[in-house]
Amino acid sequence: MIMPGFTKKKTKKWHDQKILPWQYQLGHQVLLFNSRLKIFPGKLKSRWFGPFEVTHVSPHGAITIKSPKDNNEFQVNGQRLKPYMGAHTERDKIVMFLRDA
Repeated sequence: MIMPGFTKKKTKKWHDQKILPWQYQLGHQVLLFNSRLKIFPGKLKSRWFGPFEVTHVSPHGAITIKSPKDNNEFQVNGQRLKPYMGAHTERDKIVMFLRDA
């Protein structure tokens, strides 16, 4: 006889083993989840905005991020972020042109 809820517990245990917590570090680029967008209908609208740059990580899950467009810093819950896997933007890049002498 199978105990009720046994398969649910087994599935949850398997799922929880596969989840890895994200550990953000200074300089990482992340996307921010906008939960207010649910008000407006639209299946194809992305609820993720960014990329933002991580500027401070507190030990209890609060993360300070900075917008690259206007340099506004604000603090968000780490659960509302996900890593940005796009191209890394380098704003402070120095370009040197070399001439033939």
